[in-house]
Amino acid sequence: MQASSNPKGLSGAAIKWLALITMTFDHIGLLFFPSVTLLRIIGRLAFPLFGYMIAEGCVHTRDRKAYLMRTAGLALLCQIAYFAAEGSLYMCILVTFSLSIFWIMVIDRAKNNPSAPTYAAAILTSAAIVFVCLGLPALLPGTDFSVDYGIFGVLYAVVVYFGRTKTEKLLLGAVMLVCVSLFSPLSFWVSIFSLSALIPLYFYNGSRGKYNIKLFFYLYYPLHLLVLEGVYMFTQGMFA
Repeated sequence: MQASSNPKGLSGAAIKWLALITMTFDHIGLLFFPSVTLLRIIGRLAFPLFGYMIAEGCVHTRDRKAYLMRTAGLALLCQIAYFAAEGSLYMCILVTFSLSIFWIMVIDRAKNNPSAPTYAAAILTSAAIVFVCLGLPALLPGTDFSVDYGIFGVLYAVVVYFGRTKTEKLLLGAVMLVCVSLFSPLSFWVSIFSLSALIPLYFYNGSRGKYNIKLFFYLYYPLHLLVLEGVYMFTQGMFA
């Protein structure tokens, strides 16, 4: 499942930098310029790029459990901050990716070590994740509980991971992105621009890249939200 290395293409680091930039444009648009659709369109590239690299991370990491714990730990910190600041139960993208990683690990274990216990674990895990994404929101009416990008968002990294070739990964990913767009709170015609992320992903060369600053990529998500929220609150107070 490892992509072939082609130095003429885009490295994993380049894909991540592009994802960070487009995500930042999206959040700036969401907070400060909600009527500027172009910023939200640009932001549609972020999730597919990050999700693809999550799948690649599951391929290349030497310790999947540590990979999951880093992602889930940061997700937990973000959720505590969201709840403390806004009383929000909305599950951020790091929760989505944590579920994806865990699902990949359990299914891969059943695939590589077929037995009744591993099959049972895969079935129970699948049912639990579907319940969290689809059933739990219905059981918590009056709250904003939902998983960012929903069940198809969680599945996106999973199907990319299990794609046998790059073409298969991109095609399966495209199907999931269409499903995400169909159920997105944004307009379908805005969300469907997520498919444009397949262009840079087509040129992904399978290498890590020279400037793959792991800690920075982990910390950027909560830190940039903190900065943008601070600026937003400051400007709201100035013009109130």
